[in-house]
This record gives sequence, structure tokens and C-alpha cells, in this order.
Amino acid sequence: MDEQRLDRFPRRFEVEQRLDVAAHTTEEEIRAASLQFVRKITGFNKPSKANEAAFLEAVDDVASISHRLLTSLESSAAPKNREEEAAKARARAAQRFGG
Repeated sequence: MDEQRLDRFPRRFEVEQRLDVAAHTTEEEIRAASLQFVRKITGFNKPSKANEAAFLEAVDDVASISHRLLTSLESSAAPKNREEEAAKARARAAQRFGG
């Protein structure tokens, strides 16, 4: 995260908010993020047959490590309802962009 963004919010708030989201991340979301990460660093959207096994193993490894990280994080923040937070974000966007 860049320094400019960190300066806008108190760190404690930012960390607790991220931990709350991390606690409710699904296996599907972790897998999708892992796939996106491996695609980004390899430059492959879909690997060749020769590289497919290594590519998929990397996705599995990143997903496993991500899951381990997310399950080990702790937060004192009260849990948030993802649907309510999404609705609030949509309302803010509608107000901001007139939709």
C-alpha cells in the first residue's frame, strides 16, 4: 500500500477493516485472487501445456499460503455484514456519480 493512502486513514482503522474482510473471505475468493496473482507475475493468461502443471501448482501454493495467513490474523473489530457494506458502497457511488 502506498504512503499517500496510508496517510488518509488512521492505521488502526485501516488494519481492523482489512482484518474483518479477511475473516470472511471465501475459498473461492482466495483461489480467484491466487489465480489472478499468478497470471500477473507470469504474464500468462493461460499457460502452455508445457507450463500448465507448474502454473497450477503455483496457484495452489499461493492459495494455501493466503488461506493460512487469513486464518492466523486477529482483530478486535466487530464483524461487518458484507451485503450491508456493499449496499453502502453502491449508495455512495450512486450519489457520487449520479447513478
